[in-house]
Amino acid sequence: MSSLDKAVQTQIDNIQKKTGKSLAEIASIVEQSGLTKHGEIRDLLKSTLGLGHGDANAITHVILKSDGARAAEEKPLQAVLDEIYAGPKAGFRPIHEALMEHINKFGEFEIAPKKGYVSLRRKKQFAMIGPKTNTRFEVGINAKGLNKNQRLLEQPKGSMCNYIVNLTDIKEVDAELVAWIKSAYEQAG
Repeated sequence: MSSLDKAVQTQIDNIQKKTGKSLAEIASIVEQSGLTKHGEIRDLLKSTLGLGHGDANAITHVILKSDGARAAEEKPLQAVLDEIYAGPKAGFRPIHEALMEHINKFGEFEIAPKKGYVSLRRKKQFAMIGPKTNTRFEVGINAKGLNKNQRLLEQPKGSMCNYIVNLTDIKEVDAELVAWIKSAYEQAG
């Protein structure tokens, strides 16, 4: 079992403890609701079980067997990157490469490709990078205590990342952004 699989299992175990319901019981709630769309199921779990967005999203993926890791499994990293940076998002590949050039200097970490982005992990995820739309690249950063900054968008509690930085140009991969990611890397270790 990879460390990513272990992390997902730990999250599921924690959700079961928080809610007092087994995965089968949670799946039954979803089945009885008749809902089939990811967002509707996630919102149902948030409202009925009091889960945060990240936990509700994760358990929805498990129930629907739709997580980005499954979409990317068994594929080499370069093949996943070619899919992520295809078509109108191809212009964001240089941003990805520039970020990875800096991040690779930090030390050891795991790259966990997903369907539309790449998760970067040590003991826990420290960053997510990839195109969010055809016109915007997103860097998710899991760090605490970063100084407020106009570029650094704080996310609601329970989100997959504490902060988001939106990029549209490779020039925005600067020392400030790299320092934020490095802080997250160090905290994840």
